[in-house]
Amino acid sequence: MSNTLVGVGVGPGDPELVTVKGVNALRAAAVVVVPVMDTGERGRAEATVLHYVPEDKVVRVVFALNERTDRQRREAAWDAAGERVAELLREHGSVAFATIGDPNVYSTFTYLAQTIAELVPGAGIETVPGITAMQDLAARSGAVLTEGTEPLTLVPVTAGAAVLKDALAGPGTVVAYKFGRLAPEVAAALRETGRIEDAVWGSALGLPEESIRSAAELDETPLPYLSTLIAPARREGGRGGKL
Repeated sequence: MSNTLVGVGVGPGDPELVTVKGVNALRAAAVVVVPVMDTGERGRAEATVLHYVPEDKVVRVVFALNERTDRQRREAAWDAAGERVAELLREHGSVAFATIGDPNVYSTFTYLAQTIAELVPGAGIETVPGITAMQDLAARSGAVLTEGTEPLTLVPVTAGAAVLKDALAGPGTVVAYKFGRLAPEVAAALRETGRIEDAVWGSALGLPEESIRSAAELDETPLPYLSTLIAPARREGGRGGKL
């Protein structure tokens, strides 16, 4: 049987939002890798995984999760992490990699999978989808993501507030990820495009420190990096108006 690496989406933080298939994949793997920053603190993925598998099955691997300016350092960290996971794969045969949200949506797993494909030729690469932060925030806030023919645009604000503003000028719902550090710029873009009144943001979803508030309350206060924003589409014409 060939070596298999499985990227498992474990949701945005609430352990109850891991799918049955995700739990089964975590338990079936010989080891479960969780990404950690070089500071060593326990992340959301690790905290969630520990609800379902014993700690001695979990392997913490350092990734440059917060490195965005020093490409050389980031690439070196990815290479080191890939070598470690490749070593685990050769030794154990099956490795699950736990990632918050979904492994195919802005996930570190993407880069790991590319590295493993080079280091362990013939290894199987699979993913198990996970619930995303935008889905969780929509459920907790009552915001409807899409209706009828509305488009949905997902923007990582790490790309710049201008990208978000362009999306907000469009007709559909806009979701912004990782906007905490640029919250003032995001608030300005929402106001300029007339989208702030219906927009909502949230952080630490499903965790004790959860915060869900109207975007109209955004100010100069720093927000958690992983904050999520939903700016629903403008909806007129009553029920089914966008069909």
